Amino acid sequence: MKTAHLKKYLYILLGSVTLVIGTIGIFLPILPTTPLLLLTGFFYLRSSEKLHQWLIHHRIFGAYIYSYVTYKAVSLKTKISAISILWLSILFSMYLIDNNWLRLMLGVIAFSVTVYISSLTTLSKEKTREVKQLHTALRN
Repeated sequence: MKTAHLKKYLYILLGSVTLVIGTIGIFLPILPTTPLLLLTGFFYLRSSEKLHQWLIHHRIFGAYIYSYVTYKAVSLKTKISAISILWLSILFSMYLIDNNWLRLMLGVIAFSVTVYISSLTTLSKEKTREVKQLHTALRN
């Protein structure tokens, strides 16, 4: 019994840490937002129904996580936004850094993340609308 409680609280802690780091990853493209938010869902699902429901119904993360978990896909708007923010941040960082090796490393990271995001299946317009409607209905 004691081990189950420890595991539950460890999962809540790990889920909360991955949520914070994933949220920071929205603004710092070097951190992988999608895998971290999915990991948050994994930990919350196994530790707290309340936290899992909060995450799934979250106004920002909810539809994103739902579409990725359900369809293994993201909307075209999400892809364009993610890649645009990624490259704007990386190029700004490259401008600020005076080390060519770091610039090269940032470029390789940005390219790799762009390839990954581009390789995700794109949700059709109908599925995107369906996910938004379902998410709105679940939140209300």
